[in-house]
Amino acid sequence: MSKYEQYSEYTETGISWIGSIPKHWELVPLRAVLQFRNEKNDPVKTSNILSLSIAKGVTLYSEEGRSGNKRKDDITAYKIAHPNDIVLNSMNIVVGAVGVSKYFGAISPVYYALHTYKKETSLKYYASIFHNSSFQKDLLRFGKGILIKISDNGKLNTIRMKVSQEDLKGMYFPRPPFKEQTQIAAFLDHETAKIDTLIHKQQRLIELLKEKHQAVISHTVTKGLNLDAPMKDSGVEWLGEVPEHWDVKPLRYLGNCQNGINIGAESFGSGYPFISYGDAYKNIALPKVASGLVQSTKNDRVSYSLNIGDVLFTRTSETIEEIGLSSTCLQKIDNAVFAGFLIRFRPFDNLLNSTYSKFYFRNQILRAFFIKEMNLVTRASLSQELLKKLSVTLPPLVEQKKIGDYLDKKEHTFNKLILKSNNKIDLLKERRTALISAAVTGKIDVRNWVAPTTSSDTNEVAQEVTA
Repeated sequence: MSKYEQYSEYTETGISWIGSIPKHWELVPLRAVLQFRNEKNDPVKTSNILSLSIAKGVTLYSEEGRSGNKRKDDITAYKIAHPNDIVLNSMNIVVGAVGVSKYFGAISPVYYALHTYKKETSLKYYASIFHNSSFQKDLLRFGKGILIKISDNGKLNTIRMKVSQEDLKGMYFPRPPFKEQTQIAAFLDHETAKIDTLIHKQQRLIELLKEKHQAVISHTVTKGLNLDAPMKDSGVEWLGEVPEHWDVKPLRYLGNCQNGINIGAESFGSGYPFISYGDAYKNIALPKVASGLVQSTKNDRVSYSLNIGDVLFTRTSETIEEIGLSSTCLQKIDNAVFAGFLIRFRPFDNLLNSTYSKFYFRNQILRAFFIKEMNLVTRASLSQELLKKLSVTLPPLVEQKKIGDYLDKKEHTFNKLILKSNNKIDLLKERRTALISAAVTGKIDVRNWVAPTTSSDTNEVAQEVTA
């Protein structure tokens, strides 16, 4: 924030998330500037249902791409939101589920709609406060009914804590003069839009890198590393041509298949390593440490064991796209068993290099086989018989190892580039958060700020983040 000016005089508020504010600002409870709109949709005033998300803000439910819409008799208990109302999800305020509505529509009973009864109040300024991470953390003390989910990397993924209207009404907010409120809102609109554009570009770059990585894998496991090798028709439409000296065989001739263990819920939580559906679904290679424990028997640990070279396939899911995703065992996981929603393929000796399998069975061209062959009723399910029809390219073992080693190096390169982009995204998000916090609490003075007329300022932000 060093490039921005500060106000000349500050006064301490005694409120941790605010700290000090410019001396000429006021400190007022929410009820002094905003009111809760508790207008009911009974009788039905509108059939427009509004949705709210952290990423998109307030949108029309009908434009979210969901199948169908809610019936009119479902929305008589809904409340009404007007254009320019601040809409909050009472269960997710603490993670920024807040937006300013452009629509007149019905909102879920768990949503709040806030409006102003004072002419000189900028709703955009106050909406920005709800996006201040320090304010969100302060809200945690009011939260009731906790549901927390932690992602695999240990970060907070979602948190649902209901914050009541009464608690919000009593929270103190900074109140700058109206002109400064509008200046801060305009400043944040412009600056956060720049940052969001850069975040989107990095996200798009990650998508392109993943697509390119998949293209490299698909090409290499079907065409090989020798660009001059004579080719032949594989006889499989989705494989196309393969090197003339390669074999192509159905999976049934390369090894054995077996479904995973089915065991009662009371057996989980202690015992021996348990490879879950998620362990296979999320990873191209099985993790060294299983995510769960189960009270398996000695016979179970023999029947459902995992050896180097074994490949697990996802067997059941809500969608075809998640069926047949593979994860290869690159090291023996002692005493482990695997979930019943998985199929284990165990290749015969000296037919498949495990690193080659890791890339072949997870490559995107196989999706054509699964999507074509799979029948979806209410839930997609992969049978062993269908899996055994899967065509596999078989270079000589020495060549498989070369392909596996080559693709391992490529994977490292692509992962390094993706990590670099993810780090930039994290920095941009940190900058966005810091900017909002500094502006809404007066740590920076934007009264003389004028929106640039070119995109050079966006490049400046990008250069700072790269540096």
